[in-house]
Amino acid sequence: MAPASHPHPPAEPPASKGAATPESAFIAPGHTFGSITDKISAIVLTRRTPVGWLLGFAIAFGLVMLFLMAVTWLLLKGTGIWGVNIPVGWGFAIINFVWWIGIGHAGTLISAILLLLHQHWRTSINRFAEAMTLFAVACAGLFPILHTGRPWLAYWLLPYPNSMGLWPQFRSPLIWDVFAVTTYATVSALFWFVGLVPDLATLRDRARSRVGRTIYGVLALGWRGSARHWARYESAYLLLAGLATPLVLSVHTVVSFDFAISVLPGWHTTIFPPYFVAGAIYSGFAMVLTLAIPIRAAYGLQDFITQRHLDNMAKVMLATGLIVAYGYAMEAFIAWYSGSFYERFMYWNRVTGPYWPVFWALIATNIVIPQLLWLKKVRLNVPVLFGIALVINTGMWLERFVIVVTSLHRDFLPSSWGMYYPTMWDWFTYVGTIGLFVAMLFLFIRFLPMISIFEMRTLLPESKVKDSAHA
Repeated sequence: MAPASHPHPPAEPPASKGAATPESAFIAPGHTFGSITDKISAIVLTRRTPVGWLLGFAIAFGLVMLFLMAVTWLLLKGTGIWGVNIPVGWGFAIINFVWWIGIGHAGTLISAILLLLHQHWRTSINRFAEAMTLFAVACAGLFPILHTGRPWLAYWLLPYPNSMGLWPQFRSPLIWDVFAVTTYATVSALFWFVGLVPDLATLRDRARSRVGRTIYGVLALGWRGSARHWARYESAYLLLAGLATPLVLSVHTVVSFDFAISVLPGWHTTIFPPYFVAGAIYSGFAMVLTLAIPIRAAYGLQDFITQRHLDNMAKVMLATGLIVAYGYAMEAFIAWYSGSFYERFMYWNRVTGPYWPVFWALIATNIVIPQLLWLKKVRLNVPVLFGIALVINTGMWLERFVIVVTSLHRDFLPSSWGMYYPTMWDWFTYVGTIGLFVAMLFLFIRFLPMISIFEMRTLLPESKVKDSAHA
C-alpha cells in the first residue's frame, strides 16, 4: 500500500536520482519527498500559532466586525444609507460584485486550464489560488443580495416550487448571474476539496492530537493512497478540471451581460464579454501575486514559490493587460465609429466630465504602469512586482467604477442627470468584505495546507523514475 502522501512511489532504487527534469525547475534543489512534506505540513501542525498570524487575523476580524455593523444598519434603515440615487441606481454594490468575481478567476484558471495544458509551474500556487476563488466568490455574492433591499427574500431568485406561482424572470441578466455564480462556486469548491483529499490524509497521519486526527480523518474520506484511490482521484480531478474550464469564460461573460444587453450608452457593446474575461484574469493574477509574495516571505517558501513562478505570473498579467488596453481602445473607437451622438458624448464625458480624475487614474494604473513588466529586472524585483500588483488591483476597481457610474449619471435626458457620491456606509461595507476575505484566508493558511504536498513531490526527479523505467 502506497504512503498517503505520495502518489507514485518508486518501485526500485532510482538509478538516476537527482537528474534534472523540466518540472524540477519550479522547485529549489536539495529537496526530498520527506522535506517537502515536513515543510508544508509543519505550517499547519505547529502547536503554537505565530504571533504575526494572530495580529493579522485580529485586524481582519476587526474589519469583519465593521462589515457586520454596516450590514446591521443597512437592514435597519434600508439602502438609502448608501449613495445610490436616480439616475445612479447601481453604485458600490455592483462595482464590488464585479470586482470580486473578477478576482476569483485566476484560481480557476491556474487550477483547471493550466492543469489541462500540463503547466507544472501552477503546482506551487494552485491551492491558495483555489481558496482565493472561493473566498472572493463568497464576498461577491453578498453584494447583490444586500442590494435587493430585502436580503431575507433572496431565495425568490431561485426557481423553487411554491404555492404562489412565483417564478424568477429568466429574461433578466441578474437571474443569469445567480445561476452562473452558484455553478461557478459549486464546481470550484468541489475542485478545491477533491485536490485536498490526499493532503488531508497526510495531515491525518501526522496530527499529534486526537481531535486533529479525527477532523482530518473525516475530511480525508478514508483515503489510504492505494492504486485504486489514485486512479479514481485522477479521473475525478480531470473531470472537474474539464467542467471548470468553460466556467472561466462563461461566468464573467454572463456578468458582462448585466451591462451589454442594455441600451444605455457605454454599456450597449458587444466587446464586453471578452473584455470582461480578460480583465478578470488580469485582476485575478494581480491578487494571486498580492497574496503569494507576502506568504512566501512570512513562511519562508522561496524554495517552493520561486522567482520563476513570479515571473510567469507577471507575464500573464502583462498579456492580459494588453488585451484590456485593446478593449479600452475599442471602446473609444466604437464610440466614434458608431456615429451615435450619445455614445460619443458618453466617452467624452468619461474623459473630460466630472469623473475625469477617476478615468485617467484608471488609464495610469491599468495601462501605463504595468508596461514596466516588459522589463525582466522589474519582473524579478519582488517589492516592485508586489507594488504593481496592488496598482492593478486598484485600477481594476476603478475600471468598474467608471463603467457603472459614468454611464448612469448622465443618460439621454439632461433633466435627469445627477452625481453619485459613496457614503461612509458604502466604504464600510466594501472594506468589511476585504476583511472577510483576508480573515478566511488566514484561517485557511492556519488549518489547511496552502501548497499541495503531493503535487510538489511530483516535481522531484525521483518521482519520474518509475515512469522512465516503463518507457
